[in-house]
Amino acid sequence: MATTLMEAPRSLLIQLRLALQEKTSLDIPESAWPIVWSGIALFAVWYMTLRENDKPILYKVPSPKVSENAEILEEPAIKVSGSTAVQCYAPATGQFLGFVNPSSPNAIDRAIEQAKAAQEKWASTSFRERRAVLRTMLQHVLDNQEEICRVACLDSGKSMVDAQLGEILVTAEKLEWTIKHGEKALCPSRRPTNLLMSYKRNTVYHEPLGVVAALVSWNYPFHNLIGPIIPALFSGNSIVVKVSEQTAWSSGYFTSIVRGALVAHGHNPSLIQTVVCWPQTASHLTSHPDISHITFIGSRPVCHKVAASAAKALIPVVAELGGKDASIILDSVANRDLPRVVETLLRGSFQAAGQNCIGIERIIATPGIYDRLVSLLEPRVKALRLGQDKDVGALISDNSFSRLEGLIAEAVEKGARLLAGGRQYIHPDHPKGHYFTPTLLVDVTPDMAIAKEECFAPVMTMMKTPSNKVEDILAVANAPDFGLGSSVFGAESDARIPVIVKKIKAGMIAVNDFGATYAVQLPFGGVAGSGYGRFAGEEGLRGLCNTKSVCEDRFGSWWWFGGVRTSIPPAMRYPVQDQERSWRFARGVVEMGYAPGWGRKIAKGLGGIVGNA
Repeated sequence: MATTLMEAPRSLLIQLRLALQEKTSLDIPESAWPIVWSGIALFAVWYMTLRENDKPILYKVPSPKVSENAEILEEPAIKVSGSTAVQCYAPATGQFLGFVNPSSPNAIDRAIEQAKAAQEKWASTSFRERRAVLRTMLQHVLDNQEEICRVACLDSGKSMVDAQLGEILVTAEKLEWTIKHGEKALCPSRRPTNLLMSYKRNTVYHEPLGVVAALVSWNYPFHNLIGPIIPALFSGNSIVVKVSEQTAWSSGYFTSIVRGALVAHGHNPSLIQTVVCWPQTASHLTSHPDISHITFIGSRPVCHKVAASAAKALIPVVAELGGKDASIILDSVANRDLPRVVETLLRGSFQAAGQNCIGIERIIATPGIYDRLVSLLEPRVKALRLGQDKDVGALISDNSFSRLEGLIAEAVEKGARLLAGGRQYIHPDHPKGHYFTPTLLVDVTPDMAIAKEECFAPVMTMMKTPSNKVEDILAVANAPDFGLGSSVFGAESDARIPVIVKKIKAGMIAVNDFGATYAVQLPFGGVAGSGYGRFAGEEGLRGLCNTKSVCEDRFGSWWWFGGVRTSIPPAMRYPVQDQERSWRFARGVVEMGYAPGWGRKIAKGLGGIVGNA
């Protein structure tokens, strides 16, 4: 690089020199220009070397193997009589994928031990080294999108489009955000002091916790596995991820993607551990004394068990427990914007066959727009096609079919109208697949069970508010004991929108959009029955750290003053000679520090200190 610069045509160098002098108003002597050019050349070489070192490293990960005979199971299920192994199959077709042996308590112990040993060295890596790993991982994800989607679809039943949005896009965003903004979130920060402690310097540090754990759900097998790994690695931790038995088959391949990035940069792959186990064994992980933090994504009943288990070792838990997310449609939505809103509602309700943590579970419309919205959505829902190569994929299992059909039937009995779907679907090409017909249920009221319970299925429910008043809108929206995500659509000038944003019971809300908060890595989490704590964003990163407060002397090295440090004055030393005098001295200190004006500070503060010293 330096040779190229120094051998450039003389005319070009003269032009560059004149431009530099014109921009900087510097009068550099002719004899000094060779030194200037050499400096520029050295800087260019250094900069290019720096960039070269940060380039992603390409690596390969073998794809998981599928049984060659493509056997279709007669009764697809993860449990098999007479075996402790997890039977893996494709929920869209019933195709047998293989067996995965579950982890025993001893295997979990070994995984935690290996993660703990690897973390000791990883904790001392720089942010740049961690970014390099994530950058390589991001490149691999981008270069292998199709294969990652294919594997995720085979194991979870979703379509390729749903996988591209829910597995790849959000993972790429999480990696990119962490690469760009992670260091800022975790850098030490100075904190203010006060008058009494003005000789102190205050700093907050974010240090790794050690070995953290995550128990993740099956609906997005790639992203849910990688999601907690990204902040764990960047914050200097190692991690043990307990994957769902429903998607155990793909977990080995997805784990290898992360480990491959670590190995490519010379780091220990044991930083990442994944375990598959049955529920009765999971408590060994969630109560393990070497686990410092747990992220749980799942149902409320299971969370009660996880939290109780974690409490034995006082392990903090972040819990994301799903929701009954409301999408509020105000009558102020412009006619020209209504088609966009309809498309957003369809995607928000039927993405991943409705198996979406922040999927739209309730469409709440004001009276002025309700009927129009129903008329637009009815033909669209009826036209949805089932199949991985069509519009809506399969559910993960058939366990929820009876519950869903019961909820819909009960709502119809109470006055709701079923305009589409409402029952299990036997796919003509894949009769062993787990499909549920895309459903549109309208005129749902807050007292119906389906308005309170999470469906987690391709079921669109519509509710009409009693009036256009914001109080009535919020009463319907806040009725369930959930509070994860939400959205509101209306004219930007609608005065009800800021009230809804402020008063809706939810951890997240998107205005005139759906699910946008996670797409920009804002903190993710809910309130009430939707859980507590946050992952993603700055809060998610810092939540995986020990926040250490450090208060130290600002002028302790001023030797000519003997240093400025805290010293217990005679009036406050043990044994206390005079309680009354000591109390007046202490009151003077308080007045000096916190009295509202300098007159009182001097009269009562300084006077009390001097008079009772």
